[in-house]
Amino acid sequence: MIAYRIDNNSEHSIYVLLTDTGTLFTTLIKTFTGAPYNHASLALDAELNDLFSFGRKCPTNPWAAGFVEEDVYEGTFRQFPDTRCLLLRLPISQQQRADAKRFIQSFQREEQSYRYNIIGLLGVLLHRDIGPKDAYFCSQFVAETLRNIGLTLWDRPSGLVAPNDFLRHPAFEKVYEGYLYDYKLLDKERLSYERRVTDLSIPLRGQAF
Repeated sequence: MIAYRIDNNSEHSIYVLLTDTGTLFTTLIKTFTGAPYNHASLALDAELNDLFSFGRKCPTNPWAAGFVEEDVYEGTFRQFPDTRCLLLRLPISQQQRADAKRFIQSFQREEQSYRYNIIGLLGVLLHRDIGPKDAYFCSQFVAETLRNIGLTLWDRPSGLVAPNDFLRHPAFEKVYEGYLYDYKLLDKERLSYERRVTDLSIPLRGQAF
């Protein structure tokens, strides 16, 4: 871990959202990590409107995964409404925020070129940075984005950074912890609408891993 001097006077921030959906897949990962949260996403705003990660593209299929622009109101999070989360804030400069946007845009432009680094998850357990360069897992992507904008918070490669490492790093300020849909900055009207739509459809929560 590398110390990072926090500029509390900065007007700009970036956020890391750690989540636990309670799916069979995340429960399996938890048995190996022992960590409370096993998915990490990068948010450009406190309202979680601009949220990015590497994860499942289809809520019911954990193997169809890659770079995703996550929507807390739909998809996986809607399918698992009891998702618990921890939202962390990191003050950054205006230039770093602009650099983060550009880095993420490079993934958006080449979305189909990137894959989920499933081999890299094994590497974390073995303490070895492995996997193709065009593949990431969730916390690897978040750590690599931070490193790209000049924030090297760990003395190891991004491919060896796990979600729990964000929780333990003193540079991050805890903003909220609890059920994701209890977070006060979410759009309550949209939450209510999506909930009504979900109630009218066939529940799928038991079909995903």
